[in-house]
Amino acid sequence: MIKKMFVVILNCFWSLSGVFGSEFVSVMEGDSFTLSVSLTETQRKEGISWKFGPRDVTIAEIEVGDNNIRVYEDRADGRFKGRLKLDHSGSLTITNITTTDSGLYKVSQTSTDKQLSVFNLNVYAHLPVPVIKNASPENNSSSERSNCSLLCSVLNGRDVTLSWYKGNSLLFNISESNLKISNIFLRLEVDFQDSNAYRCVAQHPLSEQTQDYCLTDLCQQCSGLPVVYIVLICCAVGFLMIVAAVLIFCICRKLRTTANKCENNEEDDNKFTTYTRVPEVSASTNEGDNEVDASGYEVSCWRNPYNNII
Repeated sequence: MIKKMFVVILNCFWSLSGVFGSEFVSVMEGDSFTLSVSLTETQRKEGISWKFGPRDVTIAEIEVGDNNIRVYEDRADGRFKGRLKLDHSGSLTITNITTTDSGLYKVSQTSTDKQLSVFNLNVYAHLPVPVIKNASPENNSSSERSNCSLLCSVLNGRDVTLSWYKGNSLLFNISESNLKISNIFLRLEVDFQDSNAYRCVAQHPLSEQTQDYCLTDLCQQCSGLPVVYIVLICCAVGFLMIVAAVLIFCICRKLRTTANKCENNEEDDNKFTTYTRVPEVSASTNEGDNEVDASGYEVSCWRNPYNNII
């Protein structure tokens, strides 16, 4: 029983030794990187193999004796297709690196299966700029509140930390190791009278993005009426303007029609039209050439007595 436990512990130690004795490498997504090794002439003749992941899948090798180079792009789920290059020095180059390329890369002697080097590759995605929005309750007007609630968010990723800063002083931060959670959120309460500079920072070991907070952009304090009342007032004013425009149009049209009656008379070239305001007239009446319009204007059509002389 004790012997079996010792064998299990020894196997665990042997599997972890590759992790603790590895060289840690951090790379940005989209870059190209070379995992370099220094081989002796004897090691090259005995052949080497590059293995990836916890299952030690062979992805490239230099064969024993003839030193032929072979790259197995279809292995490891085909993730390395068209992106691997192995040279005669034993160094492995990965182009257009993606986050799925993260993991352990082991170099071992083919003839003896002796492990020569281990690389722990961490690929980081490009960070987007954090987004800040007003998260104050919508059912309360800003005039009823003394502070503003800000919510900063960013896309989650490997080792991403989201932080709020007041000037250069860190207030608090948060990170999410569960990469199945797509976004990280961090809230901040700011007083309306607070004039300090705040910023939200998203960062990981290779990149940092900052979004500054502006009080006037997101949390303007209104001392007037609630928004719903302002909307109703604007609608009422707009309605009254439309009614006034319609009334003016009708009056102008009526006056134009009456003037045309005078112009269409038999001697229209000898007549002129005048308009006189007559209050308290409710209906149109005709007396000779004069007409009292329903709009309250007296329309007079008169002849030019000097026309016949000319």
